[in-house]
Amino acid sequence: MLVLAIVAGSCVGSFLNVVIDRLPTMLDRRWRDDALYALHIAPAHPRPTFNLALPGSHCGACGSPIKPRDNIPVFSWIMLRGRCRHCTARISARLPAIEVAGAALLLAVLAVWGYTVSALAFYVLLMALLAAATIDAKTQLIPDEITLPLVWLGLLAAAFLDTTPTPVDAIVGAVAGYAALWLIYQVHKRVMRREGMGYGDFKLLAGLGAWLGWQALPTIALIAGLLGIGYAAIGLVRGSSNRLTPLPFGPFLALGGVIALFFASRLPLLLTLG
Repeated sequence: MLVLAIVAGSCVGSFLNVVIDRLPTMLDRRWRDDALYALHIAPAHPRPTFNLALPGSHCGACGSPIKPRDNIPVFSWIMLRGRCRHCTARISARLPAIEVAGAALLLAVLAVWGYTVSALAFYVLLMALLAAATIDAKTQLIPDEITLPLVWLGLLAAAFLDTTPTPVDAIVGAVAGYAALWLIYQVHKRVMRREGMGYGDFKLLAGLGAWLGWQALPTIALIAGLLGIGYAAIGLVRGSSNRLTPLPFGPFLALGGVIALFFASRLPLLLTLG
């Protein structure tokens, strides 16, 4: 079962890479099409189909189709030494890293919750957090296509699973998670005369509130805030950023959520609030 879990988790991670790479482009195309439609402008020429399934896997540099033997999670990247078989262009190390994370997180939920529906549910949460965090780090965008289903799935989990918060705590958590960051956003905007975060952050914290309950929100916010401040400070010291450099907050919220999920019982702040 251990080997099967590793294989299954790495395959999920491989699919997650497809979502991470293609969803932002799909959204950009849709927004452009909506803008053209609103302006009553016909597209110059029809574009080929682009979604999570089509076109098939291919090299981003030379466009060569990737054969099944070169598309095995982690193993193929190692055997190819991180380069395309055809043009020798580098293949991002992020791809096997996500695949390894998919396997590691599946093993983690199975170790804590066993082979149960709860383990599967929390694995879905973790994969959504991983996708949202990676997309935000790349594009500074957290798609509604990830966060909104995350909120509703969290509320459904609260209604049917004993390992999640009560439905009331989940609803309060979703509302409070969104409202807390929205309030911080409004205060920052009025004081600093510029936006400090995006609405995707509000929705992501709302999703975490739905899954983990309102009691987890202070811990998640504290961890995310400390990580964000630390990351920004390192950037300032190294000279790679300044105080006006946009900072994707989604990865820190996601990491705070992961820590709260696995270590909530060991976090004093959460215990006192609970």
